[in-house]
Amino acid sequence: MQKESLTALARHHLETAKKTSSGRSAHTVYGGHEHVLRQTLIALQAGINLDEHENPGEATLQVLHGRVTLVAEENRWNGSPGDLITIPDSRHSLEAVEDSVVLLTVGKAG
Repeated sequence: MQKESLTALARHHLETAKKTSSGRSAHTVYGGHEHVLRQTLIALQAGINLDEHENPGEATLQVLHGRVTLVAEENRWNGSPGDLITIPDSRHSLEAVEDSVVLLTVGKAG
């Protein structure tokens, strides 16, 4: 069994994101290409966007810190700490309204 503190990881990766030119930092908490389930912690500086991209499969986004906006076509969903957003089955982007940390959970079809 493995245990990790998402709070500590969020703090660390937000500090890292603030030091990088891209304004972001990510860490795979669980899974990877060899697993069906993958969870990735993503830290973004305020004002940084993850440009529009394809849906990775069934996915959710849990906001751990800050405020984000998920955008898909003309739809926008605002997220604050504790919110869980189901990622739509379409191209989408993510905007960090404030310094933010999210947990992306993806389940890929076998």
